Amino acid sequence: MKSPRRKIYMLAGYNTVSMGTGRSEFNPKKGGRPLESYIKEAGQAVIETIGGAEKVDEGVIGNFMAARFNNQANLPAFFPLIDSGLRFKPAVSVEGACASGGLALMSAIKSVLAETADVVLALGVEVQNTKKAVYGADILAAAGWNQSRKDGHAYFFPGVFSDRAGAYYERYGKERSRLAMSRWYENAIENARLCHTAQETENKKSNLYEMAANMPLNPKKFVDHLTVLDCSKVSDGASAIAVVSEDGLKKLGFKSEEAVEVLGFAQMTADITRKPNDPTVLGTTKNAVKKALDMAGITIDQLGTIELHDCFSIAGIMAIEAIGLAAPGKGIDFVIDGKTKRNGEIPINTTGGLIGWGHPTGATGVHQAVTVWEQLTGKAGDAQIEISADRPYALSINMGGDDKTLVSIVYKKG
Repeated sequence: MKSPRRKIYMLAGYNTVSMGTGRSEFNPKKGGRPLESYIKEAGQAVIETIGGAEKVDEGVIGNFMAARFNNQANLPAFFPLIDSGLRFKPAVSVEGACASGGLALMSAIKSVLAETADVVLALGVEVQNTKKAVYGADILAAAGWNQSRKDGHAYFFPGVFSDRAGAYYERYGKERSRLAMSRWYENAIENARLCHTAQETENKKSNLYEMAANMPLNPKKFVDHLTVLDCSKVSDGASAIAVVSEDGLKKLGFKSEEAVEVLGFAQMTADITRKPNDPTVLGTTKNAVKKALDMAGITIDQLGTIELHDCFSIAGIMAIEAIGLAAPGKGIDFVIDGKTKRNGEIPINTTGGLIGWGHPTGATGVHQAVTVWEQLTGKAGDAQIEISADRPYALSINMGGDDKTLVSIVYKKG
């Protein structure tokens, strides 16, 4: 796989608060902020950092279901609301379920490679707390094949990954799998507490592992093989970052060490109408990660941190195996042994991931890139981890649907 023919950088990332249950100020009865306020906050923060809207050549926004959650489409036309200097500039929206943010990054990268832009404002957004959970679950089910929903659970996507979890339990053992999933929850919340924008930053409970391990499965009220603590958050939020060429970096007046360089990437899809050949394997994730690492010319043992798509705790464990950090069935041991912790062998989801930080679906892929940029440039605050000189690379994995739309990106400090 050829390396990109132009250097690509990301810088000036920004996350709004991930709003939902877990934040003390969240009150669903009073209603939340409108979609456009999140777009404006994230976009303005990046523009202010890079020196003004006149520096931006193009815009791209990732979003999954604003047309259903917010009765709002035509999202590219919100860019001039961010700043009047973006009026008459090209902008597009992209959608690929929960990978919509990753697709926004890919669209920006492709514009830079095509030399149609030197500075692209990439933004992801979702506001989901406009609906009650069961109705929101129905909307989010559109990430899967509509025709299969007649056979599915009321909570469709928890049901899909519950089926994967059940297959994993049967093959590799339920008890240790549940222990690993409880550790995953514990790690997610501990990391989220260190990030002021995280949805679970105010969760002060001290018995996280015991709470998750002792929560019984309740198929009558939820799904067969997952509890609510195995699931990512219903979240409102936006993330934004500037994707720039080498000329764009110079135009903005930034040094390369203030940015991260994109060394490799992969964008893949699988047939949405087909169930996985093996429900214990994330095959599209596996292929996307391999392609991104091959393009970057690195191996997994050179990675200093990973942001992966833990829409459910079982998805996080399966992703570890898909990456190649552990053999099939051994991802549970990798987690139980503490290798994914912030001081472990390979720190994963250092601000809490989807379970801890939150999952505003269209924003998640961009949030991952912002977290990587913060970590590699030393801007992560209390959530900062040590990035060693012999492991200077980072990886992000953004998944849409049941392993159907994938974006994987490899980064290095500029």
